[in-house]
Amino acid sequence: MRRGLGTLRVPPLKLNSPKLDRLVQLLGPAYLRIGGSEADKVHYFTQPDNEPDSLILTKTQWDDLHGFLQRNDLKLIFTCKYGLFKRKDHGRWQGAELQALLDYSAEQQYSIEVFELGNELNAYWAFHGLLSQPRALHLARDYEKFYQVVREKFPTALISGPGSAFWPKLGETIRPISNITPKFLSELRVKLDIVDWHYYPFQSDRSPVRTRKARIEHLLDPKSFEYYRKYSNRLRILRDFHQPQAALWTGETGSAQCGGQPDLSDRWVSSFWWADQLGMGARLGQKLMVRQSLIGGDYGMIARLTLKPRPDFWVSWLWGQLMGTTVFAIGSESTHLRCYLHSGKSEDSKTLLLINLMPTPVEVTLEPSLLASIVNGYELTAKSLISRRVKLNGKKLRFKGGAVLLEDFPVRHFKGSVAAYSISFWQCQQGGVSSEK
Repeated sequence: MRRGLGTLRVPPLKLNSPKLDRLVQLLGPAYLRIGGSEADKVHYFTQPDNEPDSLILTKTQWDDLHGFLQRNDLKLIFTCKYGLFKRKDHGRWQGAELQALLDYSAEQQYSIEVFELGNELNAYWAFHGLLSQPRALHLARDYEKFYQVVREKFPTALISGPGSAFWPKLGETIRPISNITPKFLSELRVKLDIVDWHYYPFQSDRSPVRTRKARIEHLLDPKSFEYYRKYSNRLRILRDFHQPQAALWTGETGSAQCGGQPDLSDRWVSSFWWADQLGMGARLGQKLMVRQSLIGGDYGMIARLTLKPRPDFWVSWLWGQLMGTTVFAIGSESTHLRCYLHSGKSEDSKTLLLINLMPTPVEVTLEPSLLASIVNGYELTAKSLISRRVKLNGKKLRFKGGAVLLEDFPVRHFKGSVAAYSISFWQCQQGGVSSEK
């Protein structure tokens, strides 16, 4: 199989691109996470003498990143290095290298809103070898030291953890090696601001664990979407018991683990899980959904080489344009017709999200007051499931003068059905639907 960008070392992304700025601004205001598996291998500012090929985050790159954040109204989630250290030699996690980055950032008055320690620490066995896997108790003690180190320089920053990886069907996989989240939360003696987790509904052919392969039939199977509900509810129970003050975040998610699946993750068919997970996550109380990735890999919402938006970029854009933060109760008799209802962006409005996983148009029956409240809609469709381009209300999504506006597209009125393989957002005036917790 072709190696994708998610498996290759590529030059650092140049952040001084006006086109990239315009694309990012379409999705903002938002958080930007700097993390992933390489976060545990990178060195801050200085290259070790014994690691000539190591990854280095230079001061120039760090400065450029913060310029990018400030220009585009982005808040930073930073995954701090946990490292592949030998506990028998080093004892607990050492924060000396991080200290240099924190000192410099404080001197420059850089803003870092959220800190987390390590990337998917419960999955070290899969990505770094069995001997690298930390125990839950050790990780809890390391997190306590990390908490102190960060708060000394950034006293108002939020602390997030543990960022455990969950797999469809398996959850935290191998017991007792990787199911460390419950014990970690029970042993932790500091209060987290955020309890977060990582979840991919599918795995690429590069993944060392493949419980639900990224294939078209799985990408369209409603059963694939329900694993997210299962593990989100499990995390909520653990949060409620051990860290009730903390918010719940999905700290990393993408279509297919390990860089995405070539020729699928960048196509229209990979937009349905994303639209559904945004809706389901909000319904389940997940306050933030961090998408892997903005740019890079087969699953990036923006193609790295061309800076062209991929289909799920437009789902994210429409969500940001039309969906508010209040969630309302609504359901569907068909698992292939997914529906979510939120407040809108204007006062006394709602937005209805309908996701049709069927190859044919579907008739939709709505409660009369909701039906009567629909004013207009925005329907995403594509020529085929493996299309790279999508249409909005039958019109190609294109930029005019570097911008794209909802007003540039023809008005679509609700006529009782939704198109085959479509994702549609319907704007409503205030209707009589009860609020959901």
